[in-house]
Amino acid sequence: MINGPFLLYLGHSTDPVGIKTSRGLADFRRQDCIGEFRYDDCPLTLGLPRMTLAEGAAAGARTLVLGIANSGGTMDPALIDDAAEALDNGMHVVSGLHQRLRDVPRLAGLAAAKGLDLIDVRNPPADLKVGTGRPRAGRRVLTVGTDCSVGKMYTTIALAQGLKARGETADFRATGQTGILIAGSGVPLDAVVADFISGAIEQLAPARDDGGWDVIEGQGSLFHPSFAGVSTGLIHGAQAEALVLCHDPARQGMRGLPERTLPSLAECLALNLRMAGLTSPGVRAAGVCLNTSSLAEEAARELCESTGMELGLPCTDPVRFGVDNVIDNLLCPAS
Repeated sequence: MINGPFLLYLGHSTDPVGIKTSRGLADFRRQDCIGEFRYDDCPLTLGLPRMTLAEGAAAGARTLVLGIANSGGTMDPALIDDAAEALDNGMHVVSGLHQRLRDVPRLAGLAAAKGLDLIDVRNPPADLKVGTGRPRAGRRVLTVGTDCSVGKMYTTIALAQGLKARGETADFRATGQTGILIAGSGVPLDAVVADFISGAIEQLAPARDDGGWDVIEGQGSLFHPSFAGVSTGLIHGAQAEALVLCHDPARQGMRGLPERTLPSLAECLALNLRMAGLTSPGVRAAGVCLNTSSLAEEAARELCESTGMELGLPCTDPVRFGVDNVIDNLLCPAS
């Protein structure tokens, strides 16, 4: 668990999807967020007070969260300068990037001298084992997607919250840096050595006999050439009884590979079910969740209705309309 209060870093970001970690904390741990730090060339905001690093520290921020993502997860010199300034102002620094804070000598030396922490979220457990795919007890649902960053984490959290509201025992199982910061635990799956990906998920969501649900956050997409390997290992390790498909209808091409078109929802769902069947032969689709933030509300509602009719599944936007229809099907599947 990363202790707040937080100052959330936006820096020079111009890509709304690239600040998803900061946005996730602002949405799900807002009580712990004091403000946001961004430069004048950053057109984005989380709706939090804008502060300098010194102002954030003076307001009580204990931790600067570098809640941005880029291809390869590297730190440029300007980001390192900002992290150093945060340390100079007495704040711990948290990062979800692949490049580790502790591997930057300047930051490591400054943190040690000031008695402050550098926390790298993408730091997988050391005791992971190779997955087996052997049947295990418990109820598990996994979110999958047509692409990266289409709403899998938001959907997973909404499903876990919705199940709890129905009186079910449900645990959100985080597999990415944003989810881990929100939940306080999890496995950063894209930092796990490939041989151990499925085993990491078997360990994250082990056998349980209390009738409760493990609601597992999906990663990447089987159709994304860069990340399909991670998605495959996750699907096999999850051994889910049900999948929920996530999609952004405004997406014109794969994230980071805009020349590649997205699969149709039916095609994507069919391949995910086929892959999941290796370790969960009875797997089924429970619903579809769309990120309709680019649409007017009536258009969003109509799209959910038409998509649901086309696929024969409940369809919703979990942020706008909730997930009750998906949970209905999860708990009492339509015949």
